[in-house]
Amino acid sequence: MKKYFFHVSSSPVASGLGLLLLRLMFGFGMLYGHGWKKLMDFNNNWSSFHDPLGIGSPASFSGALFAEVLCAALVGLGLFTRIALVPLMFTMGVAVFIFHGGDSFSTIERGLLYLTAYATLFLTGPGKYSMDQLFR
Repeated sequence: MKKYFFHVSSSPVASGLGLLLLRLMFGFGMLYGHGWKKLMDFNNNWSSFHDPLGIGSPASFSGALFAEVLCAALVGLGLFTRIALVPLMFTMGVAVFIFHGGDSFSTIERGLLYLTAYATLFLTGPGKYSMDQLFR
């Protein structure tokens, strides 16, 4: 019983599977839940997208679209993972701390979850079951 509940280290297989699940959920979850919607409604979003940094709607939209589509897909695949996580962490940081900065916790909770998962993956790397590991 102690082995399952109080054992501190995990096997490389278990760690690799855990990171794979994290990457798949938060990579493809971002792509499907956020990026794909922006991409499909491109014409409506291009000029009217929120501009919390003051760089213009097209630039803000382009940055968010790049992060939420291309970078999210790369994270899901585990390809160029740490590099792809930087725009995602930046986008979630802007969403949580600038765009929704004064909102309630229930409003920013999802963004914080994504930001936390991306920071965790950045610190740990993509894991054993990733394209990065395959090409290493």
